Amino acid sequence: MSRRDSVKPWLKEQWCIPEVNAEYVLRMEDLLDLYNEPYDPKRPVVCFDETPYQLVEEVRQPLPPEPDQPERYDYEYKRNGTVNLFAYFQPLAGWRHIEVTQQRTKIDFAKQMKDLVDIYCREAEVIRLVVDNLNIHNPAALYEAFNPQEARRIIQKLEFHYTPKHASWLNQVEIELSVLSRQCLETRIGDRSTLEVEIAAWEKQRNSQRASVNWRFQTTDARRKMERLYPTV
Repeated sequence: MSRRDSVKPWLKEQWCIPEVNAEYVLRMEDLLDLYNEPYDPKRPVVCFDETPYQLVEEVRQPLPPEPDQPERYDYEYKRNGTVNLFAYFQPLAGWRHIEVTQQRTKIDFAKQMKDLVDIYCREAEVIRLVVDNLNIHNPAALYEAFNPQEARRIIQKLEFHYTPKHASWLNQVEIELSVLSRQCLETRIGDRSTLEVEIAAWEKQRNSQRASVNWRFQTTDARRKMERLYPTV
């Protein structure tokens, strides 16, 4: 992998954890052990999440850059609504895909799972899916979107691994979404079609580089650095 983004996950989000118990530790160690496994294309680990994006249109054209002066933007802008970005990320394969949708309902989630099974990882025997505890991230959503036979077919290819509550830092796709925000979404984009073009170009470049995450935090690190979070036996 030619490019990697380092991370110190134990420094993030601990301040907002209302309760740490055995279930928290169980889910954390489950994910850390999963991330430590070697790459297996028949059993890929896919991190999945979503984020909203505000479409913002320029009211006045930016002034072109001049020598020793960056391009200048006016503070006025027009809001053109919000879209949703579904994000897939395979850290060990250095692959990601961003899907732009109008909303993020259970039906939308179910359709993304179908695409994951039938398009993006169709050669896989089982897909280890890392998701947070958002209510739409539920296998039951597939039964609301498809007939029972189709829903069951898709679910049988998915193995759900949930992050602990208030611990989204354990989902590596969060890092990739942060990179997307910094590298692609900092400028104002006013319509969905332009957004899709910009994201597709960014995605193509990142995939061609097989850019990934240098995830170094392991179960042994958690037991040493986060000992205070473990239940006392």
